[in-house]
Formats: sequence, C-alpha cells, structure tokens
Amino acid sequence: MMVSSESDLEKLRQIGRICANAIRVMAGAMEAGMTTRELDRIGRQYLEANGAQSAPETCYQFPGATCISINEEVAHGVPGDRVIAPGDLVNIDVSALKDGFFGDTGASFGVAPVAQKTARLLRDGKRALSAGLTQVRSGARYASIGDAVGRFAGKNGYTLIRNLASHGVGLSLHEEPAEIATWPNRSDRRVMAEGQVFTIERFLSLGAVLAEDADEDDGGGNWTLYSCPRALTVQFEHTVVASRNGPIILTLPDNIA
Repeated sequence: MMVSSESDLEKLRQIGRICANAIRVMAGAMEAGMTTRELDRIGRQYLEANGAQSAPETCYQFPGATCISINEEVAHGVPGDRVIAPGDLVNIDVSALKDGFFGDTGASFGVAPVAQKTARLLRDGKRALSAGLTQVRSGARYASIGDAVGRFAGKNGYTLIRNLASHGVGLSLHEEPAEIATWPNRSDRRVMAEGQVFTIERFLSLGAVLAEDADEDDGGGNWTLYSCPRALTVQFEHTVVASRNGPIILTLPDNIA
C-alpha cells in the first residue's frame, strides 16, 4: 500500500496502535501457569473491545486471534493447552484490521526467572530491529535493511532466520512489496517509495537459520514453525511507512513517541 492521504495515515496509525496495545496488555497479563489459549483470549478481548478483528483468523482461518510461540517455536504458534512455564521465551505476534486497514507487529518476552542468555537475546533482538529501522527512507534499497541487521548479527555472534521475510501491508495483511529479506540479500535492487507501507520483522537466533514445519499436528492444522537447528529465537516487528525523513512507525503503543 502507498499512503496517499492523511486520512489513510491516521487509520493505519489507529490499527497499528491497537495491535501494539494488544501486545502490551497480553504481556502484562502473562504469567507462568497460564495456557497460551488463555493468553490469546486476552488479546482477542482487547481487539474486539477496540473494534478490530484478528487478521490471521479473518484472512487465513488461523485457529486463534493471535500467534503465540514458545522457546523452540519461531512463528505462527497456535494458542492451545500449552502451559507457559517459568523461564520460557514467549513471542506474541498480533495483526489485525479495522475500517479496511491492517496493522502487524510482534515482540518477544521472557517469563521470570529469565536466564542471562535469554535476557541478552531479548535485548539484542530489539537492537537488531533498531538497526533495520535506521535504513528506512524513501529512495533507499530494501536490501540495506537486511544488510544492517546482518552486520549486527555477525558482530554479536547471532544467526538470522533466512526463510521468514518482511512484507508489504496496509489494505491486506500480505501484499507488495513481497519477500523483503530479513538477512543480507545482494540480489534485491528494489527501492523504497515515498509512502510505502511494509513490515520490518527480524528473527535473531542463538543458532537457527531456518524455520520449518513440524511433522505432527499442532492442534490447528500444522501452522507452527520451529527453529532449525533448534535454538532460542526472538522476533521483533513493526509496521512502518517509508518517508524522506526516515521511518514512520505505525505500531507503537499508547504513550510512546
């Protein structure tokens, strides 16, 4: 989607803020002993109370309002009977639509007590996302985002999941530009246009390089993706608009500039 009016931008900000606030509410309520289904219910209630619909459920018949992935799970975790345990690494991914516009964001959290290596991975996952955000401006190459994140990962001893990409978003959950690499990709010559809406999502890992399907049913049709090789992985994601002055971040919760 290309933003063509202040009205479009405001509606994108609104749904982006709702998605970000849903994650904040879910993370604040999360505790050891609750199931991922119970956590998902909190996210659903927040979305519905704010006039939004779950995007994966609406667009793809995903069996949950949000994606909740734990430890070895990288993405698309199906809410269910899994009990959140002390020390778990939990990723919450929320995408939703309201008034015809979509937002998409995600973040990872540790459940106390958090191991030192997990805390470092969480901290650096945010730093990796920031490294990518600094590359966003109209006229810049999309590949510069993956280059910056790749430099950060290499310098700090991490790997990147190389088969989960960022994507355009706005009037649908997934649209052009498709397959924006979350890793260095010299072959991508595309440039960011003024007003282009897309996600930046980075999967930083302690050793995994791919996300793969499991052989068994996850209770919802084999949606869940696992790290390969198995290793803790964090995801941090924003929806942004490219502008000549840098990124306009749409998925910020209330009271954060």
